[in-house]
Amino acid sequence: MALRPTSDYMRETLFNVLGPAVEGARFIDIFAGTGAIGIEALSRGAAEAVFIENHGPAVTLIRKNLESLGIHRGATVLSIDATKALDELQARHRPQDAGFDFVYVDPPYAQAKQYERVLHWLGAVAFLSPNAKVIAEHRRTITLAEQFGALRQYRVLRQGDAALAFYAAT
Repeated sequence: MALRPTSDYMRETLFNVLGPAVEGARFIDIFAGTGAIGIEALSRGAAEAVFIENHGPAVTLIRKNLESLGIHRGATVLSIDATKALDELQARHRPQDAGFDFVYVDPPYAQAKQYERVLHWLGAVAFLSPNAKVIAEHRRTITLAEQFGALRQYRVLRQGDAALAFYAAT
């Protein structure tokens, strides 16, 4: 498959930055690929991880990975387009529901327009918790906008040819 999984080093860096806040958190992994980020969140105590992936073979791989690790609770796989999945999550959300604490966005690097589309959408949703963090993994040579709706970039970490842009609600 033509997947570009997040490197082990980048994944370790991400979760070192997020730290203990992952425990008990609700997590969304958009363009989930192998599911490694969401699975790592669950392994570090996240209460829930939603995997969004519309590439059929990758969806099958995510489900196999969850099964092989014995993860049967707290994981939801949505096999549809990213913004359609976010629309579905928005439609399900009620004001009294807990919001999502972390959203990881990692489209294929060749689909750079997906960053803007998804981050703009996330900057306007109501299902994020008040202290939610949105993290976009992108090619080091790409500069993402500093603001998408209510999301403002507060940190960028670069490693090798990749970078992580961190956003929080303003």
